[in-house]
Amino acid sequence: MATQSGDWFTSGGLVMLPLLGFSILAVTLIVERVRFWTKVVKRTDRFVREFFTQYRRNQPNAFKLLERNKDLPMARIFGAALELDNPTPDEFRLALESAAQAEIPMLKRFNTIFETIINLSPLLGLLGTVLGLIRSFSAMNVKSAADLAGGSSGGVTVGISEALISTASGLVVAILTLFFANAFRGFYQRQLALIQEYGGQLELLQRRRPYRGAPYIPTSEPRS
Repeated sequence: MATQSGDWFTSGGLVMLPLLGFSILAVTLIVERVRFWTKVVKRTDRFVREFFTQYRRNQPNAFKLLERNKDLPMARIFGAALELDNPTPDEFRLALESAAQAEIPMLKRFNTIFETIINLSPLLGLLGTVLGLIRSFSAMNVKSAADLAGGSSGGVTVGISEALISTASGLVVAILTLFFANAFRGFYQRQLALIQEYGGQLELLQRRRPYRGAPYIPTSEPRS
């Protein structure tokens, strides 16, 4: 089985090396994004509900909750706005918007790399197709049917095999990467919608019941 896999990889030609690199890179980044979005999706709604409950009843407990969830984008956005000392409504809204903008690069992380892999993988497969066809046509450049029957047909078969394998490999890498990239894009868009929704709710609470004590100041102590 290992020999057959190695023969299959070798039969794909030179383009199989960059395609292998793209596939390894894509899998590595996909695993990181899956872990990130699993954490965000599973914990954000529960954190927000608990935070708003505590913010209405006991604001110091709400600030402690922010500290315990600093690894969530929503908690960092809330904390950036609440650390202001008695802000005006416009200042509070600006702080929320600025913090949300600062989280966007983390939410969209690796999107450019995914797009590059999606665009280049089929092109590499196409390049392998062209190279394979060139090899096939070169093998078919014989003087007589006897030359073809005498062994030149092997070069034709190798060229066609290279063309098909490289094309299929490029498409497989691109399709799998596209599937996960679209899923991550959906998570990103939903997270932006939640940021706007929950940010608006926090702004309303701040206007109705402004906090007149000391501002929220994140601590630098490591969270256990």
